[in-house]
Amino acid sequence: MKHLGNRVDDVKIAYIGGGSRGWAWGLMSDLAKTEDMSGTVYLYDIDYEAAQKNEVIGNRIKDLLDCKTAWGYKAVETIDEALCGADFVVISILPGTFDEMESDVHTPEKYGIYQSVGDTSGPGGIIRALRTIPMLEVIAKAVERNCPKAWVINYTNPMTVCMQGLYRAFPKIKAFGCCHEVFGTQKFLAAAAAEMLGIERPERSEIKVNVVGVNHFTWFTDAHYKNHDLFPLYKEFCEKHIDGVEDKADDNWMNNSFASAEKIKMNLFLRFGYIAAAGDRHLAEFCPGNWFLKDPETVKNWKFGLTTVKWRKDDLKKRLERSQRLYTGEEKFEIKETGEEGVRQMRALLGLEDMVTNVNIPNYGQTPNLPLGAVVETNARFSADSVQPVFSGDVPKEIYQLISRISAEQQLITDACAERDLDKAFNAFICDPLVTTIGWADAKKLFDEMVENTKAYLGEYLNK
Repeated sequence: MKHLGNRVDDVKIAYIGGGSRGWAWGLMSDLAKTEDMSGTVYLYDIDYEAAQKNEVIGNRIKDLLDCKTAWGYKAVETIDEALCGADFVVISILPGTFDEMESDVHTPEKYGIYQSVGDTSGPGGIIRALRTIPMLEVIAKAVERNCPKAWVINYTNPMTVCMQGLYRAFPKIKAFGCCHEVFGTQKFLAAAAAEMLGIERPERSEIKVNVVGVNHFTWFTDAHYKNHDLFPLYKEFCEKHIDGVEDKADDNWMNNSFASAEKIKMNLFLRFGYIAAAGDRHLAEFCPGNWFLKDPETVKNWKFGLTTVKWRKDDLKKRLERSQRLYTGEEKFEIKETGEEGVRQMRALLGLEDMVTNVNIPNYGQTPNLPLGAVVETNARFSADSVQPVFSGDVPKEIYQLISRISAEQQLITDACAERDLDKAFNAFICDPLVTTIGWADAKKLFDEMVENTKAYLGEYLNK
């Protein structure tokens, strides 16, 4: 890197999963909007052809009129070439294919277990973890070999166990996990504040919050807009909109994969007195299965959607078609800010700004009543080569049991993956809030079937 006054040049970013048809394009767009840093993004993907296409797409961006900084993009065939001397490492991979994810999400439906996402918690999240953590271990060891002082930004789910896997494989790794679910809840609070105060809607960044919990099951224990305590305002808002904030005249919630009236979020606040800070589709999966995911009719009543893997497969086809159009030049790349904070975090770590934002990192004591070393989601202060957790305080007693049992489950899953121990993984599986709705024998049948469906990625477990 070259530090030149108020800018930094020759930054090397290694993108693991560089053939991405989503996150990679978002990173390209955010980098093009940044005026005070430049460098090269090395794209590594097991699908080398996809990375090569992104190289062509990325290198065209510098010719666009609204591009503020020229970045170079280079596809490479080995992870070591991508990581050698990197300043930042971005991890955004799909562990397996959508065929494996189809089993993760839909096989449990045979036993009456429904999942709205299936990539973090529940039976789907656990099986996904079994094949994901070994991949993250390989990446962590490659970082240790090639760029041990690099900052590693993870976007891959299941976020919490991925982060635990990275730190277990390379304890000195400088890594944090990013998720935008908190951002969505800040926007929701901004809308609530605007309605209840009769003001113009504030920017998300003006909603100041204290974050506790684990990824996709995060909560706010404090929320302010300027001098307004948002808790009493939010209570009035939730009571006003108890049946949800949207009116779907066709009552067709089940066919809208990402639909949500935010009814679960508001209900949880009215039940427990703290603000659930993720989308309803995620929140539902961390709660007891008979609360929100008992059956399709229950899901419909709570006005949110079940994201099917068929939808994901159809969406992938559209993104592949768009990738080809961008690659050939038939479609022009559009530079627009994504709302993600990865590039801002890089700028802060390069000393170009300071910021506070929510991240997933080990618990160094910022959440005193969760285990030390367990990965938690909290605020952290970013400055030059430093990420320091902000003290969040205890998880409140009202929601402690909900969060602590999930944290314990995630630590057990991490142990099972590290030891390649399917029996230990089943111990976590059987205690998951969604799986406890069925008996032990059926849970074992389900677990074995799901393992069988993803066995192509579980050789180290099955050969143990």
